[in-house]
Amino acid sequence: MALKTEHEIHGRRRSRNVGLGVVLIGFVALVFGLTVVKVQQGGLLEAYDHQPRVSMTPVEPVAPRTIPQEDPQ
Repeated sequence: MALKTEHEIHGRRRSRNVGLGVVLIGFVALVFGLTVVKVQQGGLLEAYDHQPRVSMTPVEPVAPRTIPQEDPQ
């Protein structure tokens, strides 16, 4: 007679725990992969930090300065 026998419910729990572990490891791998790609392409991406970004502000063309000419009277 064995001292510990595994009940059916323990086997089901173990398989659910293994499945959940695989899903969590996959999610962590996905987040890690996206982070690595973002860091490698750091110049192309900017974080949203509630500050105005110079790269996003439109550049207004500067009108050429004209010298006012006097009216001959």
